[in-house]
Amino acid sequence: MLADFDRVCGSVGLQLNLTKTIFMKNGWVSDAPFSLNGTNISECSSYVYLRREVNMANDLAPELSRRKRAAWGAFKSVEEVVKKTRNVRLRAHLFDSTVVITALVTVNVYE
Repeated sequence: MLADFDRVCGSVGLQLNLTKTIFMKNGWVSDAPFSLNGTNISECSSYVYLRREVNMANDLAPELSRRKRAAWGAFKSVEEVVKKTRNVRLRAHLFDSTVVITALVTVNVYE
């Protein structure tokens, strides 16, 4: 299937970047190495797609852990202000506008 995709891409002038191409396999696929045009394709156990971590087991624990880390990182940016203010409504607003939003919509940073 990937070879067909590469062939069609080549016919319209596009080239597949095989160094960035990865694949994820399920339990039905053999452990044989996967290659295209003599280049080995890397295997991954999970990846982030549309701001959600995807894995073959459909395990949500890594995704929730990732969002939790991002939320704590967002809280650290306003932690001093939250500790210094006595206004409960302001504290709740700061929490809702940083931690809750970050936990719901985690922004991905690609390297």
